[in-house]
Parts: sequence; structure tokens; C-alpha cells
Amino acid sequence: MTDSTNELHAENTSEPTQAASSANSPVSQPATESAAPHLSAAETSEFGRVDEAGNVFVRDGDAERQIGAYPDGLPENPLGLYLRRFESLEATVKLFEDRLATLAPKEIDQTLATLRESVIEPAAIGDLVALRARVEAAAERAQVRKEQAREERRLAKEAALRERTELVERAEAILTQDPHRMHWKQCGQTLRELLDEWKNLQRRGPRLDKATEDALWKRFSGARTQFDRQRRQFFSALDQAQTDAKRVKEQLIAEAEALQTSTDWGATTAAYRTLMDRWKTAPRASRKEDDALWTRFRAAQQVFFDARRAKDLATDSEYRENLAAKEALLIEAEALLPINDLEKTKEQLRQIQERWDSVGRVPAADHSRIDHRLRAVEDAVRAAEEHEWRRTNPETRARAEGMLGQLEEQIARLEKDCEAARVAGNSSKEKELSEALATKKAWLDQIRSSMD
Repeated sequence: MTDSTNELHAENTSEPTQAASSANSPVSQPATESAAPHLSAAETSEFGRVDEAGNVFVRDGDAERQIGAYPDGLPENPLGLYLRRFESLEATVKLFEDRLATLAPKEIDQTLATLRESVIEPAAIGDLVALRARVEAAAERAQVRKEQAREERRLAKEAALRERTELVERAEAILTQDPHRMHWKQCGQTLRELLDEWKNLQRRGPRLDKATEDALWKRFSGARTQFDRQRRQFFSALDQAQTDAKRVKEQLIAEAEALQTSTDWGATTAAYRTLMDRWKTAPRASRKEDDALWTRFRAAQQVFFDARRAKDLATDSEYRENLAAKEALLIEAEALLPINDLEKTKEQLRQIQERWDSVGRVPAADHSRIDHRLRAVEDAVRAAEEHEWRRTNPETRARAEGMLGQLEEQIARLEKDCEAARVAGNSSKEKELSEALATKKAWLDQIRSSMD
């Protein structure tokens, strides 16, 4: 709008000079009778006229002023040029009105100044008073728009400040993470994306004041610098720790390889268990190196365990014959049950045990199973022997017989009292005595059975 208004203003101010060189163009000075032929008629309109001498006038409110002349005679439409000039001015004002809601305060002031200047005394025919009033009305609306634009800019700057501050805080939040749990590659990518976002905010958003912008950038740049420093320190320490871990595990591998040809099967197996415990508590090297070290460690152990397994297979082949012999003895031992003659059973079991011991070892996988079966027979014989001892022990028997006599007397007395209660019709007393009688009889049966 500013450009078009300036162009119009330039056209109006330069017209008198241009008109002076054109045959049928108006000029700014009144025409004289000697300078032009007699005109046939005067041209008029609502806001302007041309007199018989070719002078062009505009009615500007209550006044009239000359705005041009045709010294060489009137053209076909002498007022047309001045009417078009007014239309151009009017179009410029309308364009300003239409675009007012989108203009910045600086553009409003520049355009408004140009418009006011162009409508002071334009060489144009039209309702200039109304046009000036229209410009001033637009100026009043422009003031409102300027305040609105300033508020919009203030709010936009506040929003931009919040966005930049949040961006900086997101960058600083990365530094609060535990270095040992941080995903360094992902966090580095996040900081690069935040930098791109910062640049986009600078390009598309309103600019903050220099002090605020510099302070935020200092925080953001500092966060990126500190992240890079922490990353270098972390990976430097990690490299050192992995180097130390490799050294520790190389030592464990050397110890494992030194044991792999041992034939001291029990002690070496225990030593390998200790080595495995130390390996589990050792620090980790890099994943690739740790996998390679573990492969070497397992290979050293495998040599020993393969040799031990081969030895066990050979031994088990020899022990399988012993297993068959002991299983046959188990059949004989289990046939002794149930026990009818304790002394004879004890003698037979003793012979089986002697033969059992002379057979020798069986495969390790079967050792527990067959021992459990033999112990079951031994336990049954031992229980029978214990029962017989309790049954024939004089002291125990005398004590049991004494208790039998007491119980028999108590039972006889309870039976008599129970009958008396029944005859008397005392049902509650009869019930109480009957329960006591049943308990005494149960004790009597138990003692008798233990003496048989």
C-alpha cells in the first residue's frame, strides 16, 4: 500500500510539469485569452468545472481552487483525468482500509502519513472533504489496530520466551540423568534436534530482547557443552574399566587353562566352581570382548569336564556289573518282609549286608536309589527288634501289668456307676460315665496290644 500511495503522490505532484509539454494536457497556471482560442462551452461536474478559458477548478468544501488548465483547447473529456485521479486516491484509501488488520504499527504510520499528504490539496476532482474524513476515520481505526498489534506482539514475545525457555529446560534436563543409565546416542540426537528447533524459532518467531535471548542461548549452549564433556568423561572411564575387566578375566582364563589337564577330579571341580564365582563378580569388558573372553574361559573348563566325563563313562561301565549284583541282593532282602521269625531274619539280613559290601561301588546315578531300598529293609528289621524288646522287657511288662490291674478296677467301678445312673434315670450322669468308661477301655486295649 505504501508503494502505490507514493506512486500516486508522485504522479499528482509532477503533473503540472508533464502537462506543460503536452498539447491537450492541463497546466497549473490559468489560461489567458491570448494563449487559447475561444471555447465553445464550459465543462462542469458536481465537484469541478472548466471555464471558457480552459481553467480547471475543484470545489473543495466551501472553497474553489484551480488545479489545472487547457491553454490549447479542451479535449473531448476535460474533467476525465481529474476524476480518475480522485478514483485512484479513493482506491488507495480503500486498500489501506482493507489491509489495516494485517499491517504492523510501522507500516500503518508510514502509509497513513503518505495518505494524509496526498489528500491535502490534490489535483483531483471528487468529494475531497469526504475522502479526508475517510482517511481520518481510518486513522482512528489505525490507532486501535496499532494497540492491538502491539498487544499481539507482546503476547507473541511472551509465547516465544516460554517456548525458548522450555527448550532450554529440556536440554538441561538431559544432564540430570545418571551417566551409567543414560542412552548417550539418543540424548545426543535429542540435543541436535533441539538445536534445529532453536534455529526454527529464531527464524519464524518474534525476536526477543538481546539480553534475554543471549541469556537463554548461554544456558542452552552450556548444556550442550556440558553434555559433550560428560560423554567424553564417561566413555573414557568406561574404556579404562573395560581394560581392567579384560585384564582380570584374562587372569581367570589363565588359571582355568592351567587346571584343564588335572586328574584330581574332585579338587579341580571345586576349583572350577570357585573360578566361575569369581568370573560372575568380575567387571564386564565391552560386549564383543566379553563374549570372546567367555568363549575362551568355557573352552578351558570344557577340556577338564570332557576328560572327567570320559572317566565317569568308563567307571560307570565297570560299576554296572556291581549294580546288577546289588539289585539281586535287594530282591533277597525285600523277600524277608514281613518278618515272622525275627532272629532268623536278622541273620539272613546280616549275610546279605556282608555280600553287599563285598560287591563294591555302583554308578553314581543309581547309588541313592538302591541304598534307599536296602535301608527300608534294615529299618523294618530294626523296628521289629525294638518292638520285641519293649514287649519282653521285665520292668516294662511289670509296669504295664500294674496299669492293667488299675484300669480293670476303674472300668468295673465305672460300669457299676453307669448302671446305677441308668436305673435312676439320670441321663446326663449316665452319658458322662459312659464317655469315661470308653476312654478307659481304649487305654486297656492299647496296653494289652503292646504286651502281645
